[in-house]
Amino acid sequence: MPATMPPSPPGPDVRRRLLLRGGVLADPERGVPAPGEVAVAGGRIAAVGAPGTLSAPGAEVYDARGLLVTPGLIDLHAHVYEGATELGLPADRAGIERGVTTVADAGSSGSDRWADFAASVVAPAGTRVLAWLNVARHGLVGGSGELAGGAADLDPEATAGVLVRERGRVRGLKVRMSRSALGGSGLAPLRIAREVAAACGVPVMVHVGNAPPELGTVLDLLGPGDVVTHAFHGKAGGLFGGGPEPLPQLRAALERGVRLDVGHGSASFAFGTAERALAAGIRPYTISTDLHRRNAAGPVHDLTTTMGKLLALGMPLPEVIRCVTLHPSEVLGMRGELGTLRVGAAADLTVLEERAAAAPRWLVDAVGERRPARRWLVPVAAVRAGRLVPVREAAA
Repeated sequence: MPATMPPSPPGPDVRRRLLLRGGVLADPERGVPAPGEVAVAGGRIAAVGAPGTLSAPGAEVYDARGLLVTPGLIDLHAHVYEGATELGLPADRAGIERGVTTVADAGSSGSDRWADFAASVVAPAGTRVLAWLNVARHGLVGGSGELAGGAADLDPEATAGVLVRERGRVRGLKVRMSRSALGGSGLAPLRIAREVAAACGVPVMVHVGNAPPELGTVLDLLGPGDVVTHAFHGKAGGLFGGGPEPLPQLRAALERGVRLDVGHGSASFAFGTAERALAAGIRPYTISTDLHRRNAAGPVHDLTTTMGKLLALGMPLPEVIRCVTLHPSEVLGMRGELGTLRVGAAADLTVLEERAAAAPRWLVDAVGERRPARRWLVPVAAVRAGRLVPVREAAA
């Protein structure tokens, strides 16, 4: 059952005061989670203190005993253009109803449809919705071959115009560099996306999958702050290029500041690839879902389930939390505003229950492989711009 949302999209609730007491604070800028409490006022984090040290007369008190309090979770890659694309989920189904306070739509809209996306998705959502604007002018509205038409599919001037006008909501450009999206367009869309993004001071998120083009060639074109999503897929080529060692272009790209994103999706996360990468010292910078209509019932489900898969592979909990809070806030150019428990930051918080069991819970990747999990995370509440939203547990 979905959470009950306010009847209108929440801006900062300047009247509400809230105190989260008794929990364990997982501050991604401080390392190991520790007991503490958080006070919220005016839609902002007003104070953070040790247990029992904060006083908030008249505030609503949330009992977080036995629970983990994190900055609001950020899903860097989802698809929420409901109705206009085949993939689009309701934004709040991908977001606040699963304890995720910020969702970045990854290229569902291009410049041609931005105004409609902003009015029909961004404005009414209870979740904070940001966007990677598709370099293809029509985004995914016309289907998944959005770049197969060559130059006719691109309007760099209009794309740059949206990036400049909508900087508060559009945080970068998305380009899909795989055979299914490109047709015969080759590397031209990526080169154009990089040029436009550089001129506007934003990063590029690049979808990778089936060649052509080859991953090494794509990596050579990326610069600091750019994001490779679906990085841990199990398709031919990929991070290892069919060999035993990571691609040399990958090592070079990581040294330049290129970032790897999970982007689980229906076909883009393989336990085997992720295990090999972790063993080689190649780690995800961000953990995202690529959540959409075709995978919300499985194998993806939601962001906390995806986090659980990386925990099951041995990533430490503080690192996993950084990958869905601090790190995506940096990618989006919003460090200090999102992804943190700093005083003065937006009062976006997530409350999680960490569960454990003697018998494992089996998690499934995008190629049907399973791994056992003996601990996992369940969202129980969220705070979005100062408003407390209970989260009802999703059906398994």
